[in-house]
Amino acid sequence: MLQGKKVAFYTLGCKLNFSETSTIGRSFKEMGFETIKHTEKADIYIINTCSVTDHADKKCRQAIKKVIKTNANAFIAVIGCYAQLKPDEIIAIPGVDLVLGANEKFNIHKYIDHLEKKGTGELHPCEVESVKDFHSSYSMGDRTRCFLKIQDGCNYYCTYCTIPFARGNSRNMSISETVQQAEEVAKQGAKEIILTGVNIGDFGKSTNETFLDLIKELEKVKGISRFRISSIEPNLLSNEIIEFVAQSEKFVNHFHLPLQAGSNKVLKLMKRRYNRELFAQRIEKIKSLLPDAFIGVDVIAGSRGESDQDFEDAYLFIKELPISQLHVFPYSERQGTKALEIKEVVPIPERKRRAKILQILSEKKLNAFYRENLGKTEEVLFESFNDHGKMYGFTKNYIKIEIPYNQNLSNKLTFATLQEINSNGNVSGSVVDKIRFNLKPVSQ
Repeated sequence: MLQGKKVAFYTLGCKLNFSETSTIGRSFKEMGFETIKHTEKADIYIINTCSVTDHADKKCRQAIKKVIKTNANAFIAVIGCYAQLKPDEIIAIPGVDLVLGANEKFNIHKYIDHLEKKGTGELHPCEVESVKDFHSSYSMGDRTRCFLKIQDGCNYYCTYCTIPFARGNSRNMSISETVQQAEEVAKQGAKEIILTGVNIGDFGKSTNETFLDLIKELEKVKGISRFRISSIEPNLLSNEIIEFVAQSEKFVNHFHLPLQAGSNKVLKLMKRRYNRELFAQRIEKIKSLLPDAFIGVDVIAGSRGESDQDFEDAYLFIKELPISQLHVFPYSERQGTKALEIKEVVPIPERKRRAKILQILSEKKLNAFYRENLGKTEEVLFESFNDHGKMYGFTKNYIKIEIPYNQNLSNKLTFATLQEINSNGNVSGSVVDKIRFNLKPVSQ
């Protein structure tokens, strides 16, 4: 009865959500569904939600209402972190048919036999303590770069964060099973894999293995030219991991470390598992071995307990770090978190002001990093998307390169000279003759 029905997915939040949506989408294809855009009229819409901030919750509600407006007769299913944390808020939205907790989102096919709207929504929550299974996932995009989920959940319970309540404790597949997933991705033609999860440095806690052991085995996977490590906690990014990446032929010189606060006092209030001295040591180690590495850093602005002086000290600390870009988030109160017990509250306008200051600093750092690399000839993996006669690719150290569209370069590792920063904020590149530059052949 479902053969030929149309399904549309609307995904919010992190790359982990996108990898999970892609995996669920493949299962729908196997069931006979046709996948269409969420802006089109579908028989069923599946919204995979995020709940990292109040703003994220608001965007989720807007997304739900948007697809209902697109087709009021469609079956509406909501999954993801917001669905686990606040299912009652979602089920109260008129038109929502199904809300699934973290345990059930990968079993969604059990609940959609006839796609019948019943007038009242069906709710299948779960206790987060019962979330034990690991569901492998990956997203292919245009089959150039793949986001591979290697880990889920978190044991850290930082005072500002709800992720452990939404996703449960840290867990993963075995190394051998993860390698098999990477090999499957390679067979589909992807050249680059980005390792993603909630707390990927914690990989192996549930299988008595380590993240370092994993990346050593992934290095051997044939058909994949590049691996990127997504966000990894600074206390879990050991010197041994950095040293391995520095000598690796496949793991690229790109790191993303969540700092969250540049003040030791605030880090302690957050119950982070490092201080800023250790963070600076990690940055110094990376730069000593990989001087042209791209280093992205997460920072929360205006968290509870962050005084004016704390912010000033943090700003000066971050300013001096040789990092490439900041991902800045104004602090958002989350129901059920320990941070709400901290009495000193930063007014919302002040949070936004501090976030703006950090965003300006980020723009300066990214511009400086790009300028340091102008004139170099680097290997670029170009994607297949044609954007009004332009195409884009990334260097190993995560510089976005823009060139005129050339279908022959799609999903190819090609050498290009970095020319100038253009008005789009990308770097204009020029593909070079590999023989003239005495470079290795272009990968096919």
